Amino acid sequence: MVSPEKKSDDDTPKGGAGDMVKEGIIGSLKAINEIETQIVSLVRNTVSDALKATGAVADETVSVTRDVLRGTFKAAEEVGTGLLLSTKSVAKGIVMGVSDVGGDVLSVAKHVVRGTVKEASEIGADVGQIARRAVDGVIEAAKETGGNVEEMAKATVNGALEAAGSIGNTAVKAVKDVLANAVEGVKEIAGTALPKAKR
Repeated sequence: MVSPEKKSDDDTPKGGAGDMVKEGIIGSLKAINEIETQIVSLVRNTVSDALKATGAVADETVSVTRDVLRGTFKAAEEVGTGLLLSTKSVAKGIVMGVSDVGGDVLSVAKHVVRGTVKEASEIGADVGQIARRAVDGVIEAAKETGGNVEEMAKATVNGALEAAGSIGNTAVKAVKDVLANAVEGVKEIAGTALPKAKR
């Protein structure tokens, strides 16, 4: 009796279904990355241009941030998707735009996350995941602009928790659970920023 030969991975025909799927996914992921980069650039330039035009960076930052967040949520609502994807890029773009004009990035970071969580709650989106994406965007912006990443993480986590607290206990739990375990690259910072459970 002849035993069937075991095929190795090298025996897989080239150009098969696996290769086609791999190439398709790579192309899609590259396109998503390009879209995210375009969103960051659009938001960054819009925010910095709007703040430069008013000449009152400190006074207008909150208003411009609020307008950008509303525009983001309206766009996602019209398209019917994309909120989770765009949240990180929008948050990053806002912080970078404010940084470009010398504004208070800690304050705006907290406002961005707080506003994002509130808006997400109003449309029934997953506040925990939206908060995470916003915090990730703010932290990326801090890294790229030379900001204090630890302070930025603390401000954004606190902003997310404040917003969740105004929504309810379920939102607080969702935000805590997601942020405690998933803030990209700063898990130890999130652990120090989140309030400890009382025993």
